[in-house]
Amino acid sequence: MSEQRLDRRGVRVRIEGGVQGVGFRLWTERVAHDLGLGGWVRNRRDGSVEALFCGPADHVANALERCQQGPPSARVAAVKILEEGDTAPETFAVLPTA
Repeated sequence: MSEQRLDRRGVRVRIEGGVQGVGFRLWTERVAHDLGLGGWVRNRRDGSVEALFCGPADHVANALERCQQGPPSARVAAVKILEEGDTAPETFAVLPTA
């Protein structure tokens, strides 16, 4: 296994609080693009936002830190890691509500 492969991380998270209707998905897409991450983001019917971040471990950690605050209008109550592993997406997408 290459060193580059070992440094990759994939994390699926759920962000809870006042996170819908405040531009959280667009903001998350911009953060992912800025950090060179793959994955996706979507609203959940329960009012949360769910995201998958894949890429260099330090860049994923940076995205998770930024999600603790979110965009200016967001009120983040919690960022919960749902699943962790090295997953494949190399591009980032905004998905429909699930």
